[in-house]
Amino acid sequence: MRNVVFGVLIVLFALLSCKSDDEDVQRIDQIFNLYMKNSAGQDLLNAKKAGSYSSIAMNDINGVSDIAPVSFALKATADSTLYIEYIDGARRPKFDSISPADRTYESRITLTLTKKLTETTNEVTNDILRIQYHWTPSVFEVSKVFYNDELKFTKKPGLPNVVTIVK
Repeated sequence: MRNVVFGVLIVLFALLSCKSDDEDVQRIDQIFNLYMKNSAGQDLLNAKKAGSYSSIAMNDINGVSDIAPVSFALKATADSTLYIEYIDGARRPKFDSISPADRTYESRITLTLTKKLTETTNEVTNDILRIQYHWTPSVFEVSKVFYNDELKFTKKPGLPNVVTIVK
Protein backbone atom coordinates (compact mmCIF):
# COMPACT_ATOMS: atom_id res chain seq x y z
CA MET A 1 0.00 0.00 0.00
CA ARG A 2 2.87 2.37 0.81
CA ASN A 3 4.36 1.76 -2.64
CA VAL A 4 1.06 2.74 -4.33
CA VAL A 5 0.80 5.99 -2.34
CA PHE A 6 4.47 6.75 -3.03
CA GLY A 7 3.98 6.02 -6.75
CA VAL A 8 0.90 8.27 -6.93
CA LEU A 9 2.84 11.10 -5.23
CA ILE A 10 5.72 10.78 -7.72
CA VAL A 11 3.32 10.88 -10.70
CA LEU A 12 1.47 13.88 -9.19
CA PHE A 13 4.75 15.71 -8.54
CA ALA A 14 5.93 14.97 -12.11
CA LEU A 15 2.71 16.35 -13.57
CA LEU A 16 2.88 19.52 -11.47
CA SER A 17 6.50 20.17 -12.42
CA CYS A 18 5.65 19.93 -16.13
CA LYS A 19 3.04 22.68 -16.14
CA SER A 20 3.77 25.47 -18.58
CA ASP A 21 4.45 29.03 -17.58
CA ASP A 22 1.84 31.60 -18.51
CA GLU A 23 4.59 34.17 -19.17
CA ASP A 24 5.04 35.47 -22.69
CA VAL A 25 8.29 34.88 -24.51
CA GLN A 26 10.33 37.98 -25.23
CA ARG A 27 10.48 38.83 -28.97
CA ILE A 28 14.00 39.70 -30.14
CA ASP A 29 14.49 41.89 -33.21
CA GLN A 30 18.12 43.02 -33.21
CA ILE A 31 19.28 42.37 -36.79
CA PHE A 32 19.53 45.25 -39.24
CA ASN A 33 20.80 45.67 -42.78
CA LEU A 34 23.03 48.61 -43.72
CA TYR A 35 23.11 49.69 -47.38
CA MET A 36 25.55 52.32 -48.64
CA LYS A 37 25.29 54.12 -51.95
CA ASN A 38 26.41 57.36 -53.53
CA SER A 39 24.08 60.11 -54.75
CA ALA A 40 23.92 58.44 -58.19
CA GLY A 41 22.65 55.24 -56.57
CA GLN A 42 25.87 53.20 -56.99
CA ASP A 43 26.40 50.41 -54.45
CA LEU A 44 29.46 51.53 -52.43
CA LEU A 45 29.94 48.15 -50.73
CA ASN A 46 30.76 46.27 -53.94
CA ALA A 47 34.58 46.36 -54.09
CA LYS A 48 34.49 45.27 -57.75
CA LYS A 49 32.95 48.59 -58.81
CA ALA A 50 35.17 51.63 -59.30
CA GLY A 51 34.68 54.24 -56.61
CA SER A 52 33.41 51.71 -54.04
CA TYR A 53 34.99 50.74 -50.74
CA SER A 54 37.67 48.07 -51.03
CA SER A 55 37.53 47.12 -47.35
CA ILE A 56 35.23 47.54 -44.37
CA ALA A 57 35.98 47.11 -40.67
CA MET A 58 33.84 47.61 -37.59
CA ASN A 59 35.22 48.25 -34.09
CA ASP A 60 33.31 48.47 -30.80
CA ILE A 61 33.88 51.87 -29.16
CA ASN A 62 32.56 50.49 -25.84
CA GLY A 63 34.69 47.35 -26.12
CA VAL A 64 36.86 46.04 -23.31
CA SER A 65 40.00 46.95 -25.29
CA ASP A 66 40.98 49.60 -27.83
CA ILE A 67 40.74 47.07 -30.62
CA ALA A 68 37.44 45.22 -30.26
CA PRO A 69 36.36 44.04 -33.73
CA VAL A 70 32.65 43.59 -34.34
CA SER A 71 31.36 40.75 -36.49
CA PHE A 72 29.22 41.45 -39.53
CA ALA A 73 28.34 39.70 -42.76
CA LEU A 74 28.49 41.20 -46.22
CA LYS A 75 25.45 39.83 -48.06
CA ALA A 76 23.77 40.42 -51.40
CA THR A 77 20.17 40.89 -52.51
CA ALA A 78 18.70 39.11 -55.54
CA ASP A 79 19.86 42.00 -57.76
CA SER A 80 23.46 41.73 -56.38
CA THR A 81 23.26 44.85 -54.21
CA LEU A 82 25.57 44.31 -51.26
CA TYR A 83 24.68 45.21 -47.68
CA ILE A 84 26.14 44.77 -44.21
CA GLU A 85 24.09 42.46 -42.01
CA TYR A 86 24.73 43.34 -38.38
CA ILE A 87 23.37 40.94 -35.81
CA ASP A 88 25.23 41.78 -32.61
CA GLY A 89 28.70 41.77 -31.12
CA ALA A 90 29.15 45.26 -29.76
CA ARG A 91 28.60 45.92 -26.08
CA ARG A 92 25.32 47.62 -25.21
CA PRO A 93 25.62 49.74 -22.08
CA LYS A 94 22.41 51.14 -20.63
CA PHE A 95 21.70 54.50 -22.24
CA ASP A 96 18.45 55.45 -20.56
CA SER A 97 16.07 53.82 -18.12
CA ILE A 98 12.52 55.08 -17.99
CA SER A 99 11.56 52.33 -15.56
CA PRO A 100 12.89 48.90 -14.61
CA ALA A 101 10.60 47.42 -17.28
CA ASP A 102 11.42 49.92 -20.07
CA ARG A 103 15.07 50.56 -20.94
CA THR A 104 17.22 51.85 -23.78
CA TYR A 105 20.65 50.42 -24.56
CA GLU A 106 23.15 51.80 -27.06
CA SER A 107 26.04 50.31 -29.04
CA ARG A 108 28.65 52.60 -30.58
CA ILE A 109 30.73 51.30 -33.47
CA THR A 110 33.48 52.84 -35.57
CA LEU A 111 32.97 51.95 -39.21
CA THR A 112 36.28 52.16 -41.12
CA LEU A 113 35.76 52.36 -44.87
CA THR A 114 38.75 52.19 -47.21
CA LYS A 115 38.51 53.31 -50.83
CA LYS A 116 41.37 52.54 -53.19
CA LEU A 117 42.22 55.71 -55.16
CA THR A 118 45.36 54.48 -56.93
CA GLU A 119 47.60 51.42 -56.65
CA THR A 120 49.47 53.10 -53.79
CA THR A 121 46.93 55.53 -52.35
CA ASN A 122 43.90 54.76 -50.19
CA GLU A 123 41.25 57.05 -48.75
CA VAL A 124 40.17 55.97 -45.26
CA THR A 125 36.94 57.21 -43.70
CA ASN A 126 36.08 56.62 -40.04
CA ASP A 127 32.38 57.00 -39.36
CA ILE A 128 30.38 56.39 -36.18
CA LEU A 129 27.38 54.07 -36.09
CA ARG A 130 25.12 54.32 -33.01
CA ILE A 131 22.47 51.67 -32.53
CA GLN A 132 19.82 52.15 -29.86
CA TYR A 133 17.83 49.20 -28.59
CA HIS A 134 14.51 49.28 -26.76
CA TRP A 135 13.99 46.64 -24.05
CA THR A 136 10.78 45.68 -22.27
CA PRO A 137 9.84 42.28 -20.83
CA SER A 138 8.00 41.51 -24.09
CA VAL A 139 10.45 42.87 -26.72
CA PHE A 140 14.11 43.64 -27.36
CA GLU A 141 14.51 45.49 -30.64
CA VAL A 142 16.55 47.97 -32.62
CA SER A 143 14.75 51.28 -32.10
CA LYS A 144 17.00 53.91 -33.72
CA VAL A 145 20.17 54.01 -35.79
CA PHE A 146 22.35 57.11 -36.07
CA TYR A 147 25.14 57.53 -38.62
CA ASN A 148 27.65 60.25 -37.70
CA ASP A 149 25.09 61.56 -35.17
CA GLU A 150 22.38 61.89 -37.82
CA LEU A 151 19.22 59.86 -37.27
CA LYS A 152 18.90 57.43 -40.20
CA PHE A 153 16.37 54.87 -38.93
CA THR A 154 13.46 54.70 -36.51
CA LYS A 155 11.72 51.38 -35.89
CA LYS A 156 8.29 50.91 -37.41
CA PRO A 157 6.38 47.86 -36.09
CA GLY A 158 6.26 44.93 -38.48
CA LEU A 159 8.82 46.32 -40.92
CA PRO A 160 12.40 45.06 -41.38
CA ASN A 161 15.31 47.03 -39.96
CA VAL A 162 16.86 48.54 -43.10
CA VAL A 163 19.23 51.52 -43.01
CA THR A 164 20.39 53.23 -46.20
CA ILE A 165 23.30 55.67 -46.12
CA VAL A 166 23.88 58.01 -49.07
CA LYS A 167 27.48 59.27 -49.16
